[in-house]
Amino acid sequence: MKLLPLQPDDYPVLKPFFEHQQYRLCVYSLPSLLSWINDEYQPFGAIDGDTLIVAAEFNRHKEKRHLILPISPQRQYSPEALYALARELDYNAFWFVPEDYLHQYEIKRVEALFTVREQEEYDDYIYRTSDLAELKGNKYSKKRNLISQFSREYLEKGRVRIDPITREQTPECIGFLNEWCEERGCDAGLQEDLACERQAAANTIEHLDVFSSQGLLLRIDGKVSAFGIGSYLTASMGVLHFEKAFSRIKGLYQYFDSQCARLLFKGYVFINKESDMNVPGLAKAKRSYYPVMRIKSYELVLKKTPG
Repeated sequence: MKLLPLQPDDYPVLKPFFEHQQYRLCVYSLPSLLSWINDEYQPFGAIDGDTLIVAAEFNRHKEKRHLILPISPQRQYSPEALYALARELDYNAFWFVPEDYLHQYEIKRVEALFTVREQEEYDDYIYRTSDLAELKGNKYSKKRNLISQFSREYLEKGRVRIDPITREQTPECIGFLNEWCEERGCDAGLQEDLACERQAAANTIEHLDVFSSQGLLLRIDGKVSAFGIGSYLTASMGVLHFEKAFSRIKGLYQYFDSQCARLLFKGYVFINKESDMNVPGLAKAKRSYYPVMRIKSYELVLKKTPG
């Protein structure tokens, strides 16, 4: 089996493998898998019958190369099958193994073949869609107060417009993204993750029609000031890949977040808002919306001598 580089234009061929997949970590969304391609990271893949095999390669950090769980609408790989696959392809680890997978097998069976390590920085935050859309209850009172302030200054004066993102709006969205990054210091030396995220967001916007993702943009006085992009993850869960808003506009993020929940995730019980990457500020912000659960991510490292 030979793994070849995956590109955004491969989306239509790969899409059927994801339509009924069950894993609730955001990496198992096809747009997420393809959008993070950059100078450092490149996904590789191969179709093996009814299964898509996916690997990640890195230019500088070779030690990070890994497989993710095989993706198939028909079958699931046992721990023994995973071990054999990794040996065949010469990889020593699986990343982004959701806790749901580990619960299906006796831990002794898994640990006979792999060293199991939790990847806390990649645990995903899961929210009930209705909670984010409605913000009911005392715990969301601060969010509602901020939205009220935003409403008085912008909504009641007719200064706000929300539209679906279309191909024609790509330059506007990229321009906003660059300005947002200047506000956040994406290009500073310690902000490599933000710079990679900017590239991933730009990749997604430029391929939005290919990815079949849904996007919203919000204008204030005609200027793009926020955008959000979501897509399918499982039958009951969508994933919010990107949600950006100018922090200098009080209440904008809180208002736009509720609108994304209402408009992008109709029919989904849950929204996956991805991980916090162990960034304290991001973790605090995600916790402030009271997730109903977090999906743990694990790394399985092959043991040289099983048993």
